[in-house]
Amino acid sequence: MAEQLTSLADDRALLGRTSTAERVSDILRSRIAEGFFPPGTRLSEDSIGGALGVSRNTLREAFRLLTHERLLVHELNRGVFVRVLTVDDVEDIYRTRGLVECAVVRGLGEPPYGLQALTEAVEEGLRAAREGDWKSVGTANIHFHRELVSLAGSARTDELMRSVFAELRLAFHVVDDPKALHEPYLARNRQILQALRAGDRGEAENLLAVYLKDSLERVVEVYRRRVGEEP
Repeated sequence: MAEQLTSLADDRALLGRTSTAERVSDILRSRIAEGFFPPGTRLSEDSIGGALGVSRNTLREAFRLLTHERLLVHELNRGVFVRVLTVDDVEDIYRTRGLVECAVVRGLGEPPYGLQALTEAVEEGLRAAREGDWKSVGTANIHFHRELVSLAGSARTDELMRSVFAELRLAFHVVDDPKALHEPYLARNRQILQALRAGDRGEAENLLAVYLKDSLERVVEVYRRRVGEEP
């Protein structure tokens, strides 16, 4: 936790002069999505408030917002914890991803598309894989899909999917072999990118739909084994 708090203190500058609960929740959501706070982690008001330099009331409001987004849970007389997902949660996350991500690709319109950020996310994943940093490969994968969604140019869709991708990170934490989970999708992300570069959004959507189906099956299989839920 000490390392996470030191890193979190670096985010204090992001608050600027608008030290609001919404900005604090943005920071904590991003940190959850980046994998800094694993499922089941207790979030200390004193430690996090001190790291960010915000009041207890501001932090509590940020916690409330993230609880509403299903990223945190409040346990009576125990405190606030990063949520541990169920298999049903994981299946719902992927259902939402399929509905939104495939619709974004389907509705892209005529090429060319603005693919620079998507290209950078693919390269980020490949660099992390070369370094054997599979947690960062998972983060790059989330970045890829976040940038894919951003192609819609919809602030509302981006906002919706920020929480979904943060929840997805909670599912990734349970996987005991991140290399086996993430490595196959490096090539598949590249295939989707190549289809979009070619202006073939139909092929990109097909690749994405199969990708999400396969990923769901893999994550749920591992998740059931790790958390002990029966099919």
